[in-house]
Amino acid sequence: MPTVVSVFGVQPLRIGGTETFARELSQQLAKRGWLSVLCFETEPPKDVREFLTLPNVRLEVIDNCTKSTYSSLKALSRVIRTYRPEVLHLHFIGFVSLYPWLAKLLSVKKIFFTDHSSRPSGYVPARAAFWKRRLIRLINYPISKVFCVSNYGYGCMTSLDVLPRERFKMIYNGVDLSRVTYSSERARRFRSRHAIPPETPIVLQVSWIIPEKGIPDLLKTASLVVEKNPNTRFLVVGDGPYREQYMALATEMGLSDHVIWTGVIEDPFGAGVFEVADIVCQLSNWEEVFGWMIAESMAFGKPVVATRVGGIPELVREGKSGFLVDRGDTTATSERILELLKNPSLRQQMGQVGETIAQTQFALEANVADLIDAYEI
Repeated sequence: MPTVVSVFGVQPLRIGGTETFARELSQQLAKRGWLSVLCFETEPPKDVREFLTLPNVRLEVIDNCTKSTYSSLKALSRVIRTYRPEVLHLHFIGFVSLYPWLAKLLSVKKIFFTDHSSRPSGYVPARAAFWKRRLIRLINYPISKVFCVSNYGYGCMTSLDVLPRERFKMIYNGVDLSRVTYSSERARRFRSRHAIPPETPIVLQVSWIIPEKGIPDLLKTASLVVEKNPNTRFLVVGDGPYREQYMALATEMGLSDHVIWTGVIEDPFGAGVFEVADIVCQLSNWEEVFGWMIAESMAFGKPVVATRVGGIPELVREGKSGFLVDRGDTTATSERILELLKNPSLRQQMGQVGETIAQTQFALEANVADLIDAYEI
């Protein structure tokens, strides 16, 4: 059976954007009679494994595959020799690695790479130094095409001038709209599980708990919001190395009763995370290349308050589907949240605009179809 091997340099801990992409890709490959081999850094937990499992899917583990070490190269070599794929697609892997040449030497016909990388705060796209251009062109010579998940990402990659421009293509990340359904019972159960009263307004941020995601700014914003609207709860869904530190900071700021930390939720859609939210925040400090959680929030019809960084302005239309604020401007952020909290009709209006944008630009089925067209299979 003809085969696509997809390598994801992530741990599949939950049913999130990467996992829904992998499933949709596998479903569309199945319709064409192709096998889909999905490689992750670790074994998925039971619920995620069941979500990914289809008749044409094989799951493999390539430990520490974000780095092309001897062990990861050996593991990928084993996968390629086992399945003899026509296509290899690399995700969440460094742009400069030995994987493309390994695949070429093992007779893989087409090799693709998707750039999912957010850039450091204040990053300015620029042409790479001459020696870097020559070296990267040599290392990445076997790559058939590089996919970028936003126009911002496309501009960053093409500015480097490390591959011919025709080898780059922009395809947005997508949301599985078939899973976007509203359930008042799910919302009720979520509130009950986390002891949130029925009428309490909720401001949500779903992200890894790291400085780049702007959690300290979220806490400062929360402090300003609850000063004016003490009934508000801020819901932080996710985990990360800074979680304990930021939880302690929230306590120091007197926010223990106003900030709820859920940790990782395996299936945010199925758990009712987006249904309970009145407003969704994404206060990233780095140059976010896309903003998967923003697209998911918009699909659920939620207004978004987000920082004006990276590719986020491609998702959030200022004053239409939400508000954009400057990085670190917690005063403006709190004002926008308070404005939305006291104006339900504005929340509904912005949510409807966001939902339409998600359906037309970030529909996973259509965007994966574009990707498979680029595979030319």
